[in-house]
Order: sequence, then structure tokens, then C-alpha cells
Amino acid sequence: MLKAKISKEEVNLLPVVIFEGKITLVDELAKVKQAIDELSKHTVVGIDTETKPSFTRGTHHKVSLVQISTLDHCFLFRLNMIDFPLPLAEFLANKNIIKIGLSLRDDLTGLNRRYAFKPAGFIDIQEIAKNYGVMELSLQKIYAILFDKKISKSQRLTNWESPALSEPQQRYAATDAWASLQIYLQLMQEKKLTKKAIELLVLEGLRAQQALSQRPDTPVL
Repeated sequence: MLKAKISKEEVNLLPVVIFEGKITLVDELAKVKQAIDELSKHTVVGIDTETKPSFTRGTHHKVSLVQISTLDHCFLFRLNMIDFPLPLAEFLANKNIIKIGLSLRDDLTGLNRRYAFKPAGFIDIQEIAKNYGVMELSLQKIYAILFDKKISKSQRLTNWESPALSEPQQRYAATDAWASLQIYLQLMQEKKLTKKAIELLVLEGLRAQQALSQRPDTPVL
């Protein structure tokens, strides 16, 4: 059975992993069709989004980037430059192509603010990981449990609407979409737990949290 939990300290000790495959920037409308045609050859892909961070209260930005990845090729759709092309919307609404991501509700809500479409064929890792005994919710921790490697978060708060995305930005963005796909494919090779076994793990987790919350504070010397 897979490890249920992993601490932040354990994750930080692991070697860093990064996507080393091909990255294609889709920053012009003329590049969209070829990118979608290539992605449509696959039955399952990884997906993620990035949004320009806001450091001002009440200020929110639209989704800047959509990353869609196979195991060796990631396409970065720069929505701040190409808006939301119809072929991309049709791809995201295609139920025959499985799109794997994490915390997809937020991603899909943000995308629908740019262009209203009906998402289909999406699978959220957070909703299936527990079926295999993994009780973590973050991409970084789930990946660490499965692969003993750490996904870096160093570029998360960078400007995703910069005129040109740096190499570290591109690699970071591609890694999250690629990692989601890797996680899904690995989970599909694991044995599902029974409903009773899952309930026991959830109960154990709740007990551990309760014990931690009831622990007295360390006295100040």
C-alpha cells in the first residue's frame, strides 16, 4: 500500500524534479491549430493553469497560461496574448480526451471567466488519490509519495504576463501539467483500496489531527 502522508520536512529532503521534454509556446493564433492537432493524438494529457499574481487587495487577474502536456511534450497557451481560441475550448470540451489536473474547480472557473465552455473529460487527482491510500491533497506531496522527488515551487509567484517567459518559468509551468499526468498513470498501476480501508485511513487521519490539536503548547523557557 502507498504511503498515506508525507511531511513538508520529508519533501524538502528529496531531489528536485523538472520537466525535461519539449516545450512549445503557443503565443500566436497561427500556432493554435498545430498544437491542438498534436495534443488530439493522445487519449490522456496533463493540464494546469497559471495566473499573474496580485499583491493588491481586491485586484484579480484572468488566467494567463494554460499548460497541456504529454509525457514528453508540453504546450504553453499564452491566453493573455491569444485570448481563448475556439480550438482550445473545443479540446477542453472533448470528452474523449482525458485531462488530468489537480484542484480543477479553480482552474476551470478561471478559464470559464475568459470563455464560457462546457468542460468534459477532466479527472482531478485530489478526488482519486485517496482510492489508492494517498491522503495528501497537494501536487507536490502526492508526487513525492509516488516518485520520491520534489516539485519546485520557486516560480509560482512570478509574472505570467511578461512579454517573454523565462526558461525557468516555462519549465516550472510544464512540470506541473506533466507531473499530474505522471501521477495519474502511476496510480492506474496501483491497486485500489476497499471502501472500508479508505474509511479507516480517513479516520486515522482525523484522529492524528485531533491529537495534534489537543497537544499542549511547548512551555517557554
